[in-house]
Amino acid sequence: IIYLDLPDTNRDPHLSHTTNTHHKKKQTKMATTKISKTLRIGMIGGGTVGGGVYELIMNRLGGATATITKICVRDLDKPRDFTVDTNLTSMVSDVHEILSDENIDCVVEVMGGTGLAKTVVLEALKKGKSVVTANKALIAEHLEEIKKLSDTSSGANFCYEAAVCGGIPIINTLQTCYTGDIINEVMGICNGTTNYMLGKMEEGAEYDEVLKEAQDLGYAEADPTADVEGHDVRAKIAILAKLAFGQTVPVDTIPCSGITQISSVDFEYAKLLGCTIKLVGTAARLSEYGEHDGALSVYVTPKIVPMTHLLASARGSGNAVAVNSSNLGTASYTGPGAGRYPTASSVVADICRVAGGSCSAPFPSVTSTSSIEIDNDYTSAFYIRISFQDGLGIIRSVGELAEAHGVSINSVLQNPIRNRMEADFVVTTESCKLSQVVSLCDDIAKQEYCRMPPLSMPILLDKDSEYSS
Repeated sequence: IIYLDLPDTNRDPHLSHTTNTHHKKKQTKMATTKISKTLRIGMIGGGTVGGGVYELIMNRLGGATATITKICVRDLDKPRDFTVDTNLTSMVSDVHEILSDENIDCVVEVMGGTGLAKTVVLEALKKGKSVVTANKALIAEHLEEIKKLSDTSSGANFCYEAAVCGGIPIINTLQTCYTGDIINEVMGICNGTTNYMLGKMEEGAEYDEVLKEAQDLGYAEADPTADVEGHDVRAKIAILAKLAFGQTVPVDTIPCSGITQISSVDFEYAKLLGCTIKLVGTAARLSEYGEHDGALSVYVTPKIVPMTHLLASARGSGNAVAVNSSNLGTASYTGPGAGRYPTASSVVADICRVAGGSCSAPFPSVTSTSSIEIDNDYTSAFYIRISFQDGLGIIRSVGELAEAHGVSINSVLQNPIRNRMEADFVVTTESCKLSQVVSLCDDIAKQEYCRMPPLSMPILLDKDSEYSS
């Protein structure tokens, strides 16, 4: 497990204060990297992450490894929460003042979005300038275009460590540490906002109040759609799938379910199963004739996660990624997934790699899976919550419908009924295909006793779980 800590000063008060030594050693190594010359940087964006990058580059590293000579922002008069040394850095409002500056070696894009940011990234690469970005949406939506340009741009590097899981070095790990291995599965909790919200719901709070709290704390945006509907995780798992399996998976083809339909009652039932609930992005080889020899399945959905599983340990706004491979089995990487300094730390690590000439290929070839097909009709055990008006024969009806769809029921769970007009029970299934469960839920929703469409979630299999036997 890789633990990442925040800098000792100027901590983000909303993130964990767990201390360790690994990150400090990493920072020392970064600072002493042998540099042939000082890298001259033009940075696009001066917000939370941009401010953190400036502080780390100009203050902690003293501008020896790299120096930020220009910062482009939309509003030059807007107050900033970091101090700019005007003797070394000029503020501009036109991106072309950076793109056309021949003295700038590297463009750092931390503005976000997929409009102007795309222009900045592509034009910088065309001009032979290295690019460091934290923009997962841009990379996921235009992956092939960026890859083609970065492959043909002479002397320019494309680095994006901060695009996935903030301060966790998962991108460089997948680029460099699995060269002689075969990855079977990558799955992770890649969104700190929803992980924080689900943690509060596990304590008994309901979705609406937790969303408001997350917005008040600055975790969730005024429009939280990208987080709560899973779109943020979808972009990230598309990037991880490219690194792990060499496949470009169009973002709009990835099945995506968010957390808006989950309630505190789901955590009550999950607890009865010895589990919790996490929003998980998954990219995995399915098993056809043997283990992990089939198609690639990429999807985002809440999962019922056994408390014994490593993903259950991610708390608050933390992130966690588990990589299963032929040589290593399962390796896990955990740490802060967002925030000023965790994200800025990953950006600075990329800057130091550019300055030291040690950048990896942005999307290394994965020859063992170059022709793999995509099939998102994955197989799993499932959790199905059915909301009903009480009556006779409801469980029998559900059992008959399950049989008709070839779904075998593993267990039935029900809390004591307090209101016969608004009650719930849960059915867990044996392993079956997603399409079978979707069809089953559609038929259950048509029954007179069903108050709303059933909620279904895959159950993450754990070696100690009854479902994996």
